[in-house]
Amino acid sequence: MAVRGATLLAAILLVALCAGLPADAAIGVNWGTLSSHRAPPGVVVDLMRANRISKVKLFDADPGVLRALAGSGIQVMVGVTNGELASIAGSQAAADAWVAQNVSRYVGRGVVDIRYIAVGNEPFLTSYQGQFQSYIIPAMTNIQQSLVKANLASYVKQVVPCNADAYESASVPSQGVFRTELTQIMTQLAAFLSSSGAPFVVNIYPFLSLYQNSDFPQDYAFFEGSTHPLVDGPNVYYNAFDGNFDTLVSALGKIGYGNLPIAIGEIGWPTEGAPSANLTAARAFNQGLINRITSSKGTPLRPGVPPADVYLFSLLDEEQKSILPGNFERHWGIFSFDGQAKYPLNLGLGNSVLKNAKEVPYLPSRWCVANPARNLDSVSDHMKLACSMADCTTLYYGGSCYGIGQKGNVSYAFNSYYQQQKQDPKSCDFDGLGMITYLDPSMGECRFLVGVDDSKSSAVASCGSGYCGFCCGLWVLAFWVFMYLRLMGSA
Repeated sequence: MAVRGATLLAAILLVALCAGLPADAAIGVNWGTLSSHRAPPGVVVDLMRANRISKVKLFDADPGVLRALAGSGIQVMVGVTNGELASIAGSQAAADAWVAQNVSRYVGRGVVDIRYIAVGNEPFLTSYQGQFQSYIIPAMTNIQQSLVKANLASYVKQVVPCNADAYESASVPSQGVFRTELTQIMTQLAAFLSSSGAPFVVNIYPFLSLYQNSDFPQDYAFFEGSTHPLVDGPNVYYNAFDGNFDTLVSALGKIGYGNLPIAIGEIGWPTEGAPSANLTAARAFNQGLINRITSSKGTPLRPGVPPADVYLFSLLDEEQKSILPGNFERHWGIFSFDGQAKYPLNLGLGNSVLKNAKEVPYLPSRWCVANPARNLDSVSDHMKLACSMADCTTLYYGGSCYGIGQKGNVSYAFNSYYQQQKQDPKSCDFDGLGMITYLDPSMGECRFLVGVDDSKSSAVASCGSGYCGFCCGLWVLAFWVFMYLRLMGSA
């Protein structure tokens, strides 16, 4: 047993040394892919590695993304989408097929370090009116059986990312309770998580509290202290994160699971799309959050106990997300769509600032703009068409291109559509109102983008580059040593 433990320790140290990633790093990222300008997955994986990001949460199980993560040393959470819940809940065979297709094939062959399966995404949202509620526990039960069959149950854990509206409080965190209609299923979920050693995953967004409530104290959303602290008996709360977190702690305590570990599945701040969404605020919030987490200070109800993991939302901007909640939905990334850092940020993982993506396969440096020789009186329908297909949210109040004038607005809209259409010359016609230029029309902070050629496979694949080729091979060896020892230990 001593030899086995020493071998396992050596393997883990070898992985951490080669990957350049701290083994116990708590800060991860969400990687969403709702974009028409998707950088090749290999480029994104290398971006995470360059920034020493060791944990990533996915919203599905995209094969291209998972292949790119093979051998990277990055711990992965894959997602069962809400649309898949019914079939998996109703059929053990469907669960077996999902695990085989999206977990076993990568852990067994591609050596992707899948640690968690997210069963649904915020399935208890009030707006869903309970449509997914009955599927969760049956789906988890079936997936667990599938993991047992695949000899992965002790390594891959299931979680359910919950929105913070699953619990509520009359006034202070100590009065936190789950919504009445969720009490039974939350008790079942907490029991499942406790028995398997998995955390309760919650998404917390102080930005939304500020955005949706004009009376919400702005300084309470951040981490520098507040002139409007919340007093709860002997505990005083100076920021919304601590108050929200401890409301969940109280709610879990009332169903008998007050010591269940908690992980933050999503948290962040957008950079535009609303008056309170800007680069300065995003940097202040995310840096304050990271400093808070890495200090291990904890919260009043869990002093000295930081969350199990924290996944920033998000890694990249996604310009195809719905803007029904607000224009800010497309601008949560700490990086722009092409992996360029928006602002200085120290993730607490070894780099003092963010490093940009390299070898991004951009389309040629050309743009579509309004033809200066044409009258723009009839341009409104063309702009509506362009903006219905492409992203124009930066043109509105709270956006980086707000106030650039009519010709600027038209040019921005035309170019957004042109780039989305991969620079098809026909997409810049607009009945003669558009023209292609080779001069960058960007103005100040308003950036006219050049799209990404996502038809090209990345020349920088995580395990194919000289950057990590040798160490990826060692990671593969160490991973299999680890898996073998786990199986031997359970035999």
